[in-house]
Amino acid sequence: MNSLQGIVPPLVTPLSSPDKMDSQSLAKLLDHVVKGGVAGVFILGTTGEGPSLTRQIKERLIVETCREINNRIPVIVGITDTSYRDSLSLAALAAENGAQAVVLSAPYYFPISQEDLLQYVQKLSKECPLPIFLYNMPSCTKTTFEIETLKHLAQIDSILGIKDSSGDMLYFKQVAGLKQIRPDWSVLIGPEQLIPEAIHCGGDGGVCGGANLFPELYVRLFNASVQRQWHIIEKLQKWVMDIAEYIYKPAYLSGLKCALSQNRLCLNILAEPLRPAGRDQQIRIQNYLSQFDLVKEISSVSNRKIMETDSPLKKIKAGFSKKPAVNSLL
Repeated sequence: MNSLQGIVPPLVTPLSSPDKMDSQSLAKLLDHVVKGGVAGVFILGTTGEGPSLTRQIKERLIVETCREINNRIPVIVGITDTSYRDSLSLAALAAENGAQAVVLSAPYYFPISQEDLLQYVQKLSKECPLPIFLYNMPSCTKTTFEIETLKHLAQIDSILGIKDSSGDMLYFKQVAGLKQIRPDWSVLIGPEQLIPEAIHCGGDGGVCGGANLFPELYVRLFNASVQRQWHIIEKLQKWVMDIAEYIYKPAYLSGLKCALSQNRLCLNILAEPLRPAGRDQQIRIQNYLSQFDLVKEISSVSNRKIMETDSPLKKIKAGFSKKPAVNSLL
């Protein structure tokens, strides 16, 4: 099976109040990222405020996202929860509504050993109705998918790959090296500033929060990185770094939603306990976005060769197998 390659935005969850989803903005945002050329959408992740959302919002988000996307690109659903059965319940709802895969991080709150983590994922993979992407997010879960654990998990056909948000490039290189075991694995980077380095190390793309705002920027950066167009990478990478500096600081999620609201893609509302950007951050974001039309600037970059190349790395799997066979490990 072909691996998922390209830019997959971890979609923000548009809200009309801290405990109510904004369906109109969701449709607008999904249309925006699809037109930007992304390879898929990932809902209920960290950027989507998944752990803070009510069960009602999670379920509605799954149903409406799958309906709006309508199989144009893969929909990947985060199912990480402190409850094993609730994770499977979300996976079942995702499957019923036509999602292509789910995303699972290490369960958080209670400390967990690597042996416990291995058995947890092995068991869940047998019961899950959809293929799984692993999600290494140690800053939030306090647990890392160690390489030896991943070597075992890579033998399970229904596990399609991993998103690494550790920011540790030595670890990422080791994860990419697991393609010797699973050549079809997708290895995706979380920190968007590291896309060129990740592709150089054998990665397959990025799960980039900024692609909610400027999907074309990250798609072109991915394509330029694949083809090693260094002069284009340098220009695009500067914008990515500027976004991190002027929009994400001091708070990533509040900054991103503030920027999206200023671009009229969603309201500047977050689920509690997170709060909207403070006035200083709002002014800095407004000043940055008003300096120039970044979309036009991106389009002006000489990227014709990249956009015209029919590279297999620009293509995505049209549909994922619903339930591949699972190899026995023990």
